[in-house]
Amino acid sequence: MSNLYPELFRRHTQNPILTAADWPYPVHSVFNPGATLLADGTTLLLCRVEDRRGHSHLCAARSVNGVDNWQIDVQPTLLAEPYTFPEELWGIEDPRITYVPELSKYAIVYTAFTHHGPGVALAFTEDFHQFERYGVIMPPEDKDAALLPRRIDGHWVLIHRPVSGPRAHMWMSYSTDLRHWGNRKVIMEARWGSWWDANKIGLSPPPIETAQGWLVIYHGVRQTAAGSLYQLGLALFDLDSPDCCLKRGDEWVFGPEETYEQVGDVGYVTFPCGYTIGADGDTIQVYYGAADSSIALATGSIRALLDWLDLHK
Repeated sequence: MSNLYPELFRRHTQNPILTAADWPYPVHSVFNPGATLLADGTTLLLCRVEDRRGHSHLCAARSVNGVDNWQIDVQPTLLAEPYTFPEELWGIEDPRITYVPELSKYAIVYTAFTHHGPGVALAFTEDFHQFERYGVIMPPEDKDAALLPRRIDGHWVLIHRPVSGPRAHMWMSYSTDLRHWGNRKVIMEARWGSWWDANKIGLSPPPIETAQGWLVIYHGVRQTAAGSLYQLGLALFDLDSPDCCLKRGDEWVFGPEETYEQVGDVGYVTFPCGYTIGADGDTIQVYYGAADSSIALATGSIRALLDWLDLHK
């Protein structure tokens, strides 16, 4: 960012850290990875990989330090299964990973792309080799979804972003069995007018549980004369009532500024789907898609993000 603004996220000097050239099999582009830390401390990225048909699948990349020397699965980790799940006809995209202690499993919420549009799908895994697929849990058009890691008042909680008109807001739904969802409500609306997050917003990586509340990094899509501009903002939601927004930043905090973020298949996009948190409980490493073409890394401080929200709500 300009020195007139606080640098809440610092780009890694090795960006982009993963590109299609790193893949062990032919692909067109890699971007929008979900992220998690495995039990041994290894960083796992579940990357969206697009082939030359334009269809996406998911592929795991593992690194000891979360920056380089990635070990990439030699074949796709999770492919679309349109014969079993017809809603995955045109591929699967943009995974968000949440470890669920109660189940001792990782929940992967991803976008299934059918001819009706994008829908929210769910799968579980213990090892990122075998997967239990639930199929679509939110019908089209819906995406940008993640599961909270624990029940709230006995219910599982899903943040998602349905579209039913020219504007798109962030919603929350509840379930007792992870298959049937209801009690839907809007938790944060896109703003009007010339705001950076006017008309269309959505969850980026899964919410971060802090003592102050659920810290959410979300994206706003601003329509400009040159097209869509994706930028990131911050909000905080109540721990016990996560549909209640406590604070919302008035400015964006991270946007496409580097060449690899501005030039690509879809220019001027910074789009994170995952993060990891360091051993200090404060350092956050955000993994994001850059211009729908590569994967980059930015590092920040959770305390600094919360402090910024106090000043810019």
